[in-house]
Amino acid sequence: MRIRPMGAADADMVLAIYQAGLDSGNASFETVAPTWEAFDAGKLPAHRLVAVDTDNTVCGWVAASAVSARPVYAGVVEHSVYVDPQARGRGVARALLDALIVSTEAAGIWTIQSGVFPENAASLTLHQRAGFRIIGVRERVGRHHGKWRDVVLLERRSPTIT
Repeated sequence: MRIRPMGAADADMVLAIYQAGLDSGNASFETVAPTWEAFDAGKLPAHRLVAVDTDNTVCGWVAASAVSARPVYAGVVEHSVYVDPQARGRGVARALLDALIVSTEAAGIWTIQSGVFPENAASLTLHQRAGFRIIGVRERVGRHHGKWRDVVLLERRSPTIT
């Protein structure tokens, strides 16, 4: 497996992996993956990466979005990481998250944040092992399939950017 920048040629595989995560019911409030155009417009080009197998098949992706257009928040991003169900348990998500940390720190980004459903224990463990800390829980923040859901807020502050 190797990590490389995400490009338009990856669109079909990235969106299929995204949809598989959404179908799991514990990945996002979204239920349908967006079009590539919408996905592309919402993600920072310098912080979109894919993990590919030796045959160049995308097996996971990570991408960051700006949290605000205000200059004071220029060093804060929100991220998503998704892995193909067939590739889970192989360290793909951790490799992607580690690569995202490298790319964001190189760009002067000091905080990476995310919201994770509390039922997604694997994601919570992954993030904590990668240096994220739990900030708190937003209770009943939104409805998902007609049910109120909580979201655990996590963040990683760069120890090198002060």
